[in-house]
Amino acid sequence: MEKEKTLHTAAGINPQEMKLYHPLHLLPMGKKATIDQLTLTGDMRRRLLDLGFIPGTKVQCLYRSPLGDPTAYFVRGTVIALRQEDAGQIIVSF
Repeated sequence: MEKEKTLHTAAGINPQEMKLYHPLHLLPMGKKATIDQLTLTGDMRRRLLDLGFIPGTKVQCLYRSPLGDPTAYFVRGTVIALRQEDAGQIIVSF
């Protein structure tokens, strides 16, 4: 760990300031994250952008169904349920 910290510090990167990028479907319940990128294309990308999944927007995981799919997310004042397949194409940092 000390060696890794030294390497990051030598490169001018503060380990506490490093962002962790994950697909949205891995966001734990109750946690908030910032949308960084949508890897979807076509109509589904347009639909998610219209619903408020815009890079730079805060999103929170509210609920998961008993079987884990779909999951409800709070974004821009609205609760939206997404399937894991679609949420996996939204990259967030937290």
